[in-house]
Amino acid sequence: LHLEGAEPIRDMDALHLWHAMGLRSLGPVWSRPTAYGHGVPFAFPSGPDRGGPLTDAGRALVAECNALGIMLDLSHLNEAGFDDIARLSDAPLVASHSAAHAICESSRNLTDRQLRVIGESGGLVGLNFASGFLRPDGRRLPLEDPGVMIRHLDHLLAILGEDGVAFGSDFDGALMPRDLPDAAALPRL
Repeated sequence: LHLEGAEPIRDMDALHLWHAMGLRSLGPVWSRPTAYGHGVPFAFPSGPDRGGPLTDAGRALVAECNALGIMLDLSHLNEAGFDDIARLSDAPLVASHSAAHAICESSRNLTDRQLRVIGESGGLVGLNFASGFLRPDGRRLPLEDPGVMIRHLDHLLAILGEDGVAFGSDFDGALMPRDLPDAAALPRL
C-alpha cells in the first residue's frame, strides 16, 4: 500500500495503524504543503528549490518510517525536504515517479545533484511517463516523440546505473505519451 501525500496520517499512532493495514510506501507530500513538508507545484521552467525544509513533524515521520520499514517516496517533494530526508533517513532513497530536470526544467523533476544523492544511497528513480514532465518545452500536450523518453532514461542510467532506474509511470491520471497510454503498451518502450 502506498499513500501519495501524508494528509491521512495525523500523528505517529495513525502511522502505526496504516502500517498495520499494509502501508509500506509513503510520499510525505503531493504537490502542495502538508503538516510534514512542502511539495513542488507543477511549474515550468522552474527548479525544485521552492518552500522550506521538513517540519518537526516531518522529521519525526522520517524516523518512524525508517523504524517501521516504510519507504519514503521523494517524488513531489521540494529540494529542502529532499535534502532533509537524504540526511535523516537510513534507507535507500526512492523517487517512484520522477524525470530528469536536465531534459525538462519542471519543478517536479530531479536535478542531477538529487539524482547523484539517490544513487549514492543505493536508491532508485522510477521514470515518470507524464508528457508535461518529459517534453523539453514542458507543455502539457501528448508526447509524440518516444525518443524523449529514451533521453530521460539514458540520462537517469548515466547517473544511477541500471540498478537505480525503473519505470514509474503515473498512469493514474496524468497525460501519457501517445504511444504509451497504459501498461499494456509497455513492450513498445
